[in-house]
Amino acid sequence: MSSEAPLLSVEGLCVAFRTERGAVRAVDDVSFSIFPGETLGIVGESGCGKSVTALSILRLLPTPPAQIEDGSLHFGGRDLRTLSERELEAVRGDEIAMVFQEPMTSLNPVHTVGAQIVEAIRLHRPDSRREARTRAISLLERVGIRDAATVVDAFPHELSGGMRQRVMIAMALSCEPKLLLADEPTTALDVTIQAQILDLLQSLRRSSHMAILLITHDLSVVEHHTDRVLVMYAGEVVESARVGDLFRRPAHPYTRALLASMPRLGGGKRRTRLPTIEGVVPGLGNLPKGCRFQERCGAVVESCRAERIPLTSFGTVEENRMVRCLRAEELAS
Repeated sequence: MSSEAPLLSVEGLCVAFRTERGAVRAVDDVSFSIFPGETLGIVGESGCGKSVTALSILRLLPTPPAQIEDGSLHFGGRDLRTLSERELEAVRGDEIAMVFQEPMTSLNPVHTVGAQIVEAIRLHRPDSRREARTRAISLLERVGIRDAATVVDAFPHELSGGMRQRVMIAMALSCEPKLLLADEPTTALDVTIQAQILDLLQSLRRSSHMAILLITHDLSVVEHHTDRVLVMYAGEVVESARVGDLFRRPAHPYTRALLASMPRLGGGKRRTRLPTIEGVVPGLGNLPKGCRFQERCGAVVESCRAERIPLTSFGTVEENRMVRCLRAEELAS
């Protein structure tokens, strides 16, 4: 992937929210790139800044209280931060689409799912209403909905959670976007439907060479459905790597703790309690001076508390890994 230009390049993204106690940074100096046809996963606990990062790309955060304080968002040679609202509307849903975690709050309950897909198509394409409806039915079939010609006239409340999520994916794909932002797309679904939705996204990625930014708190999803991964903690990236390298040799203590807490099949009949990460994530308005993971880390030393830890290279040049830990090489050896 290094031989081609990135589709999306985020550099030094900082996003703050105004509160009664002043501004707090929910995303702090986050950088990453996504290449055509790849899936980049962002993983971390709730409140770590994953969704804020994705919403910032399309400038969907309410302003105020949110504000992008710094950074660039380059997509296809354009900085999304400098586009006018009209120019950005032409990008949203057409070149970059988004699937949210709860489709019932994203779909309009008083319109049929077909009408909503038709609206998305006609917003960016010169199709007639009849042509758009035909395309909507084709899209519903493409995402695995049976009897799509009937479902197109159904209201959201008449569909199951899995079908509603498929409708959201169909709507997101209606204009053949180059990049799909998927924010916890399977959170409210049962395990079987989760697997179907994730397999569907990967199948669509392969068939259209679409890039995917997949946001999740589930490392097993990351392991099986992404090419590269960013691990976020308390608003910042603590580790980035190819998914195979990360699972084989995690570098940051937080990453290792997350992997240790993953349930695994096998291991005999003896049951053992999964390890947990003691303590809580620091509040964004009261972050420690040094490493943000210091109070929960078993490998903390005094230098970890002195200054903010920079994100530095880790491993070989070929691995192209980054980690925010002073003792990464020592602990991973």
